[in-house]
Parts: sequence; C-alpha cells; structure tokens
Amino acid sequence: MANMANTTEEFKVKGDELLAKVKQLINEGNVRKIIIKNKEGKTVVELPLTIGVVGAVFAPVLAAVGAIAALLSECTLVVERDGPKKEDAVEGEVVSDKATQI
Repeated sequence: MANMANTTEEFKVKGDELLAKVKQLINEGNVRKIIIKNKEGKTVVELPLTIGVVGAVFAPVLAAVGAIAALLSECTLVVERDGPKKEDAVEGEVVSDKATQI
C-alpha cells in the first residue's frame, strides 16, 4: 500500500490566472493547504482548506485571492494534498481520491 503522507506540488502562475487555478484546486477536493508566494519566494498568504467545506464558505477566500492576484504579476502556488500523487503509484496499484469497499 502507498504511503499516505501529504504531498506537495508547486505551480508558477501569472496574477491573472491565480484565481482560476485556486478555484480548480479547491474543486479537486484533496487539497489541504494552498500557499501563495510572490516572485521573490516570500509567502503572501496561506489558505488552510478543510475537507468537506464547500460553496459559500469559500467565497471570502476567493475574494481574498482575487485581491492578491491584482497585486501580483507572477506567483507560485504551493499545494499540500492528502495522500500520494497519482504519479507515485506502483504499477498495478490503484490510487484514487475515494476509498472503495467490496
């Protein structure tokens, strides 16, 4: 069985793409935290995301991300996810976002 430790990924995005990328990551559902860094690598904001919280609860978070995007020309998103990356799966191993029971 794969190691269930959290994994991190980094994405470089332009300021005008930031809000769309954050929305996409939130919709994926397995994201625990998003950190937005400026082009110098300094953390601008950390967004802890609670599993199971959706909809209107994210409206203030997205408003804040929109304001940050207006200030940054480019930035880096550091994304902390639950569980292994799909790319880390061993051949024949199934890695999914949902547990299956037989």
